Amino acid sequence: MIHEDELKQGPRIGPRLDVSAVGTVSALAGMRAEWDALLDASGVGPFNAWEWLYPWCRRIAPERRPLILTARDAAGTLMGLLPLGLETRRVAGVAVRRLGFLGETHVGSDYLDVVARRGAERAVAASFARILESLHESWDVLDLTDLREDSTTVDVLRSVFLEHEVQTSERYVCPYEVLEPRGAFDEFLKRTGRRDNYLRRRKWLERQEGYRIERTESPGALAGPMTDFFRLHAARWSVDGGSQGIKGTGVEAFHRDATQLLAERGRLRLYTMKVGGRAVASVYGIVHGESFIYFQSGYDPEWSHRSVGLVLVGETFKDALESGLTEYDFLRGTESYKSDWVTKQRRTVSVRVHSGSRAGRWFTRAEELARKGRNAAKQVLPGAWVEKVRRVRRRRAAIH
Repeated sequence: MIHEDELKQGPRIGPRLDVSAVGTVSALAGMRAEWDALLDASGVGPFNAWEWLYPWCRRIAPERRPLILTARDAAGTLMGLLPLGLETRRVAGVAVRRLGFLGETHVGSDYLDVVARRGAERAVAASFARILESLHESWDVLDLTDLREDSTTVDVLRSVFLEHEVQTSERYVCPYEVLEPRGAFDEFLKRTGRRDNYLRRRKWLERQEGYRIERTESPGALAGPMTDFFRLHAARWSVDGGSQGIKGTGVEAFHRDATQLLAERGRLRLYTMKVGGRAVASVYGIVHGESFIYFQSGYDPEWSHRSVGLVLVGETFKDALESGLTEYDFLRGTESYKSDWVTKQRRTVSVRVHSGSRAGRWFTRAEELARKGRNAAKQVLPGAWVEKVRRVRRRRAAIH
């Protein structure tokens, strides 16, 4: 165990904290109760949950070594944790030791961050940053992706790593809306761009035999609705070369695990629209605090002319309002259907810190060269051809 005030990295912020590390998946498995309590006492996003990151380690990146920093006060209370993973990447023959967030790839985890008790965010983040700085010879690149742009962690990293190169880059735009608690859905609809179409389509669907919307939250009832969700999600994206959000059996296995664990915590809402006994649309949502998180969706293309996806999204807004939730978050992406429902945006950023090693600088240089190559190809190929190439690549990836 390391006492962060023993590192002599300048004045401490807040109380003395003892920093330790968890380095195995088996140890991570035993952290659920304490992690859940900390998350509930924090202000960070849903994808920092144990229920999300533990199955990610098992299903998505089993080769990556967890390095979860924990900070405790003098009484032993867990004040914060930083869920990192250490991997070695080979770039043109050069081995690069890279530290990044658990959950960072394949599953669309927005708002990753240090998990800290409210009011202790800066002190906890500074403790972790000072530990990482003191151990900079053990890693080449610290890559923290998809933090909220207003995260305290971003500012802390800049202030602690004064002698190291710190790069910040923009990532995604995340549309969202603030909801009036227990507000009237009809009043909300008037402020959207989909009111008339939604009401007309919903009226037609309500006249169809067997029309209903099911909301599944129970851990024991997920098997059928999740199977419907995967089928509808794949069908919706099949015409565009396949989904980039849920691709491959490993990712599907992750979501089956994660939804089960989230449901055990009362955090999952899986909506299924049925007509005549057949599922035609699905929305996979997460409830986090007072927010509804729209994660993914799908629908039967044969029903697209009936706007079943539109109607089901509208029903999730209605349910969020009736549940007393105060925010609806569409996460990353600026698709036009999102702007028809919501008016606000927040952004995510990534922070990269170089330890000072040659391997770290080479890693960034190689990425820059690859990016320039991709941009050059876009300039040579017409826009339509660029999209065709993307579709072919997605189809091939789906096959292999």
